[in-house]
Amino acid sequence: MRHSKTINHLGRTSSHRKSMLANMASSLILHKRIATTTAKAKALKTFVEPLITKSKEDSTHSRRVVFSYLKDKEAVSELFREVSVKIADRPGGYTRILKTGNRIGDNADMCILELVDFNQAMLGGGEAAKTKNTRRRRTTKKKGEGDVAEKTVKAVAAKAEKPVKEVEGEAEAPAAEKEK
Repeated sequence: MRHSKTINHLGRTSSHRKSMLANMASSLILHKRIATTTAKAKALKTFVEPLITKSKEDSTHSRRVVFSYLKDKEAVSELFREVSVKIADRPGGYTRILKTGNRIGDNADMCILELVDFNQAMLGGGEAAKTKNTRRRRTTKKKGEGDVAEKTVKAVAAKAEKPVKEVEGEAEAPAAEKEK
């Protein structure tokens, strides 16, 4: 029976699972957010949160312990330099799971796992809250720089031998039709 067995094996061997979680944790620390399945995110959450707690104390021993799990120098240095500074006063709960729906291919539950203190949109500040300027204005194009739609219209009109008259007067009716 499976009583009190809380680890999710994720259908992998122990070595495969450990290396996969180490790679995902390194990506989470370096990029601050990753998209993955919900089952992997829950397993990663239990893997990475104790490491983030370890990073609050910047000592050689804690760096070595974290490196034994992650096996990535850049991720360890990023964790101790930037991440631990932001989460120093937080008592726990360093990650957030945002469910995004089901994957098209196999209908797996997908989610985004992110570090809580690094989401600028939810914190209400920074550049993520700014919106793009939606003001539109017309610009005049230089001669000979028409877009594809204009060139297509001109080509179709030339084949049909009908006059094409534009606003700027670039193309006018043929001389034979002017006489009529």
